[in-house]
Amino acid sequence: MILVSSCLAGMKVRYNGTDCLDETIQKLLNENKAIAVCPELLGGFSTPREPAEIIGGNGEDVLAGTAKVLDRSGTDVTDMYLKGAYFTLAKAQEVSATMVVLKENSPSCGSSMIYNGEFKGKKIAGNGVTTALLRKNGIKVTSEENWLL
Repeated sequence: MILVSSCLAGMKVRYNGTDCLDETIQKLLNENKAIAVCPELLGGFSTPREPAEIIGGNGEDVLAGTAKVLDRSGTDVTDMYLKGAYFTLAKAQEVSATMVVLKENSPSCGSSMIYNGEFKGKKIAGNGVTTALLRKNGIKVTSEENWLL
């Protein structure tokens, strides 16, 4: 079984109420080969919501307590990101996921790139909170950009 970001499956759950439909991923869902999850919704967020970025590091740093996730207004939403990451981990373990395909650049789901915390559209190398937790627990995580390679 594969877990996939809900937004990649065509669900309008992104911070701005949109999706990032990947038709191949949607097909896997329709064939019952994948299960969609949204770590941010699992963490208690609603759609739409303010964009958020990791401040002071990356997902591993958030897990270690040395970085935070803030929304654009400056509200600390770290606990909701952590809650969503742990719910996603539990789901991956429950279904014995062999791979997790998450949305690149997200503070939850980024698997190689995330925004730099300045809310100016600049990206840096790094993992989101959910990706960091899944990898820490031995689960393979990739993005929609390279999962078929």
